[in-house]
Amino acid sequence: MLGILLIRKPFGLTSHDVVNDIRRRFSTKRVGHAGTLDPMATGLLVVAVGPATRFLQYLPLEPKEYVADITFGRATTTYDAEGETASEGAIPGDLLGAIQAHLPEFRGLIQQLPPMYSAIKVGGKPLYSYARQGQEIRRDPRTVHISEFEILESTSTTCKARIICSGGTYIRSLAHDLGTALGSGAYLSGLIRTRVGRFTIEQGFDLNEVRKEDLITLRDALPPMPLIQLDESQTESLREGRAVAVNAPDGAISVGLLDPNGNVFSVARVHGDMVQPECVIPAEVSHGAS
Repeated sequence: MLGILLIRKPFGLTSHDVVNDIRRRFSTKRVGHAGTLDPMATGLLVVAVGPATRFLQYLPLEPKEYVADITFGRATTTYDAEGETASEGAIPGDLLGAIQAHLPEFRGLIQQLPPMYSAIKVGGKPLYSYARQGQEIRRDPRTVHISEFEILESTSTTCKARIICSGGTYIRSLAHDLGTALGSGAYLSGLIRTRVGRFTIEQGFDLNEVRKEDLITLRDALPPMPLIQLDESQTESLREGRAVAVNAPDGAISVGLLDPNGNVFSVARVHGDMVQPECVIPAEVSHGAS
């Protein structure tokens, strides 16, 4: 059994909770996910089952799209509603106008400092373990890309924003930094991930309803990566780790390879007119829900 599941993560569960639920439900230990969602966040979580976990790195998982609720007038230690108050400030009388004036600063390539309450590891320990002990650890800013940041609606104290961004972006940090720019402070009060690459929340399943029949095959999940059909001899050679000659599309860096039955069994690196396997599924593994 192998494939990809699109799960609508409920509020209050960690991404690892979702993985454990799928392990129990599908009676398999080999389950992984791409792109962690905080417990307070909901929305689309891409989950891989069986040997498909090895292919997560090749899936089209960017950009990511979110709908975020931001509350102004208070900054918190965690940058979200679960943290303690770190500071408070006056909210501009024309909050929407003030937000719109600063939004250009948060579009394009920007530098973002990860929050202390995050899973990034320093010295072998996640940052949140230091934060819980009251320690502030030096963090290096990260370059992220915000392609869209628009306000969908607003009140005198809050706004709802649609954000499209690169992987690794902390929406909590965006909310916090926007509050800092306004001088009022702000925190993330709600978050829904609506898209991951070409996968949308409308394609997802509720965790308590998902079935093995809902698994997406790698053949359907990998595109727009090019897929190339191979014969038995080529398939056997690649499964043994040998490079083979194929007619790869111009400009292709990696390709998905199909066995004689039409199933993806490998992702290979293109070197001229040859492909070298990087990831291979054993011949005895079945595809889909079986």
